[in-house]
Amino acid sequence: MPRVGTGGTGETGAAGFSAAARAAVDALLAPVDAELARRYPGDPGGRQPVHTVYVPADAFAADTVRSWGRQALEALDTHAGTPAELARALGVPDDALLAEVHRRVRAKLEREPVEDLRIDFEDGYGPRPDAEEDAAAVRAAGLVAAAVADGVAPPYVGIRIKCLEAAVRERGIRTLERFLTTLSAHGGLPAGLVLTLPKVTYAEQVTALVGLLADFERAAGLPAGRLRFEIQIETTQAVLGPDGRATVARMIGAAEGRVIGLHYGTFDYSAACGVAAAHQSLDHPVADHAKAVMQVAAAGTGVRLSDGSTNVVPAGTTAQVHAAWKLHHDLVRRSLARAYYQGWDLHPAHLPARYAAVYSFYREGLGPAAARLSAYLAGAGGDVMDEPATVRALGGYLLRGLDSGAVDLAEVGDATGLDRAGLEALAGRR
Repeated sequence: MPRVGTGGTGETGAAGFSAAARAAVDALLAPVDAELARRYPGDPGGRQPVHTVYVPADAFAADTVRSWGRQALEALDTHAGTPAELARALGVPDDALLAEVHRRVRAKLEREPVEDLRIDFEDGYGPRPDAEEDAAAVRAAGLVAAAVADGVAPPYVGIRIKCLEAAVRERGIRTLERFLTTLSAHGGLPAGLVLTLPKVTYAEQVTALVGLLADFERAAGLPAGRLRFEIQIETTQAVLGPDGRATVARMIGAAEGRVIGLHYGTFDYSAACGVAAAHQSLDHPVADHAKAVMQVAAAGTGVRLSDGSTNVVPAGTTAQVHAAWKLHHDLVRRSLARAYYQGWDLHPAHLPARYAAVYSFYREGLGPAAARLSAYLAGAGGDVMDEPATVRALGGYLLRGLDSGAVDLAEVGDATGLDRAGLEALAGRR
């Protein structure tokens, strides 16, 4: 049987694809190519915080981050001062890995207890007289500016405003304006500034915020696109619209490249679905469904995902604290396994369990991930046949471990023979 070649003429002289046919394919798909590049740019690169800490605006103070670190250390030292005690609390083996995790958790709480801080003007703050909230917005901006100037601000910091529904829209806009204006007047906007828009129900609300931010940028002489934000997915309308479409994908498009994250709102969403208070949790089926929709909508867009929180506070007796830590630890590990690499923490005593879960997740997987990556690069095969897409995932996993502080570059380099630039290239980070 004659074989057809790939050029204009087959090996036996049979006709192949003409230049005109090839040009027609390029012309047909050029808009698709442009749309794919615009909508799905891939991993944005840079560090993703492992958590977001929410602090009500009236409770936010100059020493909030230091205070959280101090309280977290006190909880660790009181209830799990040794690796063996932490192992018992979390229900994990008391081994060399856990000893290293314990050491790193303690160092993290001393060095950088909070990675992402959100000053809350929404549910955690509630309705206040306009003059009071105006003053709180100005005060919060001043404290953030001072922390940035002194080099003590967390890597990411910002505010959550009230939503853009009619009842509180003007108040939310007013708070955002005062916060941004004050920040601009006190040395400019910090690099790690993050804004959070809660209770989004329609994509038009995202469009409205985009318009406001663009207007502020023009007035302040900022580059277009400088101000970016997160969307909280905590209403049923944000997941499934009245027309049966996945609304969250429309919201990402409406943000015109400004949205950096989707944050799941555990309790608002669960309540909206009619889940009884005792069963509202990150691992409830309604939560898993919403987060799966968010995950598919965000895939490839460069928009990152964050899980919500647990409302069980580690307080009381050591037994009570250990029970709360185990719950939190197991939920965080569950989220990590499902590719939700960030979550909320609502209390300083949540931090030991958060970092223990994150660090054990990456340290446990360092050896196997490095071995698979090295075997692939060497063409050595092995007991797992990895695809290029999985190799990108392996590179991303090791980079997240580095960014979180769970592993060190020397450890990863020794295990893979790669430096950070090599890992970023493999992971497809921009």
